[in-house]
Amino acid sequence: MIRTVESSPHVSAPVLAAYSYCETVTGQQARNFAYGIRLLPAPERRAMSALYAFSRRVDDIGDGALDGDVKTARLEDTRALLTRVREGEVEEDDTDPVAVALSHTARAFPVPLGGLDELIDGVLMDVRGETYETWDDLKVYCRCVAGAIGRLSLGVFGTEPGARGIERAPEYADTLGLALQLTNILRDVREDAAGGRTYLPADDLAKFGCSAGFDGPKPPEGSDFAGLVHFEVRRARALFAEGYRLLPLLDRRSGACVAAMAGIYRRLLDRIERDPEAVLRGRVSLPGREKAYVAVRGLSGLDARHVSRQTVRRHT
Repeated sequence: MIRTVESSPHVSAPVLAAYSYCETVTGQQARNFAYGIRLLPAPERRAMSALYAFSRRVDDIGDGALDGDVKTARLEDTRALLTRVREGEVEEDDTDPVAVALSHTARAFPVPLGGLDELIDGVLMDVRGETYETWDDLKVYCRCVAGAIGRLSLGVFGTEPGARGIERAPEYADTLGLALQLTNILRDVREDAAGGRTYLPADDLAKFGCSAGFDGPKPPEGSDFAGLVHFEVRRARALFAEGYRLLPLLDRRSGACVAAMAGIYRRLLDRIERDPEAVLRGRVSLPGREKAYVAVRGLSGLDARHVSRQTVRRHT
């Protein structure tokens, strides 16, 4: 997927204003994401902000306090808006800045907008209160809400012509999305439980004596909560290892962006692994200086070179 952009670099004032709105939403609502995309050139950064702002709107509907039938109706309204974007029916003077920005992004980059339909499908799973018996079940959800975002992002990043294994780039992007989402699930286990949601597979919870759920700052009595967390951390690390094979297929700044975002989540995973019960006491996060280090590491290309060396060794 070689990136293609508009032949003219000019972006009209209404479109720039729409993008500015999306960048504000991104900066306020997704600090880790915003930290990563700041490494991109302006056109790609704006496009990623448009994708995030639309995704945020979908997530906010799912997370809101409305009745399920109202949420479902609003999600379907959002899908109808996406159809208008796909069919080129949103004008630059439209009153919805997210729609304007996303429409411009869809014209400027080969983003697979069907990924946003998948996101809506995933949030509808939340609205229905679905739970997951096995990891294979949970993967379906994760692919909708995160794997699809990885594939959409790849449409903005593009790939380097002639890179080895380029045909597997969408697969790697999808897998990296799964790794990020599983890390999110571990980090937010207490918050999700408070909202009546359980994402970790029921068979994993049963295996470690955690089927009673997480309604306080302590694990269920008699459970092996640390064992559960370490089990899921190993699963996430395997996903990161596979998804990181995307890095050598991207140009330097796109690779730096992906390495920064993924690196932040990998370090969150390290913290969770060291102190599993921390996720029951509060939200695990990284200080700014550590995020800065991850960004510098991404810009230096260290992660991409490391993955390239591993790939070469596997083929020799």
